[in-house]
Amino acid sequence: MKYIDEYRDKDLVQKLVAQIKKKSKKPISLMEVCGGHTMSIQKFGIPYLLPDTVKLISGPGCPVCVSSNSFIDRAIAYSRLDDVIITTYGDLIRVPGSTSSLDKEKAKGADIRIVYSILDALTIAKSNRGKRVVFLGIGFETTAPGSAAGILKAQMAGLKNFFVFSSHKIMPPAMEALIDEGVKIDGYIAPGHVTTITGTSIYKDIPEKFGLGCVVSGFEPVDLLTAILMLVVQIENNDPKVEIAYKRVVKPEGNVKAQEILYEVFELRDDWWRGLGILPKSGLKIREKYQMHDAEVMVPVEVEPVKEWKGCICGEVLKGLKNPKECKLFGKVCTPANPVGACMVSNEGSCHAYYRYNK
Repeated sequence: MKYIDEYRDKDLVQKLVAQIKKKSKKPISLMEVCGGHTMSIQKFGIPYLLPDTVKLISGPGCPVCVSSNSFIDRAIAYSRLDDVIITTYGDLIRVPGSTSSLDKEKAKGADIRIVYSILDALTIAKSNRGKRVVFLGIGFETTAPGSAAGILKAQMAGLKNFFVFSSHKIMPPAMEALIDEGVKIDGYIAPGHVTTITGTSIYKDIPEKFGLGCVVSGFEPVDLLTAILMLVVQIENNDPKVEIAYKRVVKPEGNVKAQEILYEVFELRDDWWRGLGILPKSGLKIREKYQMHDAEVMVPVEVEPVKEWKGCICGEVLKGLKNPKECKLFGKVCTPANPVGACMVSNEGSCHAYYRYNK
């Protein structure tokens, strides 16, 4: 198949659903750990096509959602410095910090600019050499190589006024932490974009150590249903393994060049995840070799004490313990127009997806 409508073909979808219903005998819970999957699952109504034996739960697949309030608070503190320009992807700008947001600071006059890639931020730095330009690096293994490449380009160009504030994280520690905490998971729908970069080896410990299968999926109905069918077959046959249901994009070895760039610039560090706390070696820190472009080192700033949002259950949603509609704030106090928590802000957030497609 080559065209998107083929991956939405009604007859093929119905055949896959019929196979899932035929193969699935025991109750299982499958977790997607990709915000793009969460959005597609709700958009296409995938849960309503499945038998009662198959339950889908959303995990910590939204990088904006899992990042800490302290990350947003520090970004806000940077934006209040007279000689700083903040460059950021659009989904970060409305995330509430402890007492403000980047959107509110921009309305007050802070120089905060939405960019579509780190290359845009580099262009801004070249045009504003009298200012310090801070790029907010957020995302998993998908976007981290881009941040790494930007740092390498900045160093080659001698851009001493360009800095990255990294909140980049890697996915496997969170997947393992969920199992360790006893969250009911029988298999993972593994992220397509992350695995395009990393390859499938990052999941090998999950079948070996925990006896759970991982199937990498794309984002169309046929992709997702194929991945679910493959997991059902694994579970029914007691044969957990790592498989790819997105072979048109994902290769077992991943993107080796992107991996090299990523680990040339970044090294692992312990990092905080919403709902999971501090996970060892789950974050990406800029190496000392490139710290001249590390905002945390080169742009000192005072940050206000962190405050959490009362009533928000975003952490429990990210762990798959509750769905968004169980939150008392959902759709009332907390909406995409007035988000209380990060899970309602990003297009990849579970609360946003439920509000948009499953309210």
